[in-house]
Amino acid sequence: MIQLSVVIITFNEEHNIGRCLDALVGVADEVVVLDSFSSDGTEGICTAKGARFEQHAFDTYYAQKNRALDLAAFPYVLSLDADEVLGEPLRQSILAAKADWRFDGYEMNRLTSYCGQWIHHSGWYPDRKLRLFDRRKGRWATKHPHEYVEMQPGSTVGRLSGDLLHYSYYSVQEHIERTRKYADMAARALHAAGKKASMAKVIFSPAFKFLRNYVLKLGFLDGRAGWTICKIAAWETYLKYRALYRLRS
Repeated sequence: MIQLSVVIITFNEEHNIGRCLDALVGVADEVVVLDSFSSDGTEGICTAKGARFEQHAFDTYYAQKNRALDLAAFPYVLSLDADEVLGEPLRQSILAAKADWRFDGYEMNRLTSYCGQWIHHSGWYPDRKLRLFDRRKGRWATKHPHEYVEMQPGSTVGRLSGDLLHYSYYSVQEHIERTRKYADMAARALHAAGKKASMAKVIFSPAFKFLRNYVLKLGFLDGRAGWTICKIAAWETYLKYRALYRLRS
């Protein structure tokens, strides 16, 4: 059986980190938390629960996550965010993978809680993520505004059953504030890559995004939360392309 390092980055996560760490008992052979100088009780919770607590100034998510990988004692790692928790079926899948490691990396579905409701549609599920991998074969990379694990060419990737439970937004206002940030980051990244947006893109892309998520991806089955999520997703698309349009040279 392989030994597994779980690596987590944190900043003021006292309301999330305990739940994350509790679900790792019996799965992790070590837990490393790389913190960005939290001012709340994050450190105390981590040390009380037996995690190795390190600190480094934050610059970007993908860079900080790669620093966390480098702190791991073992080559096989599970990389998590503080607001993510292993569901019991996923725990069992990871234990099975530890006992019989067959791939260079493993993907898993992520199920998100939005203001207390689990979202099964709206373009948010299955939200497949590659989080369990051999760090000699994979590293974090970025495609603004989000980061992802990039495996070396020729690497093999399997899929685990069970869900990674993601406790995302606790309020709609929090969602709106983060959407503004993500839209601006995405627009600037597209501009840096030489992309441009036409006025037609600004007008029609948000409508397409809403129809895709609410109708084709069955967002209406998520009730009021689905309506809100799909509206904000369309609004984010509008903000992104409007910002990109304004950045045109």
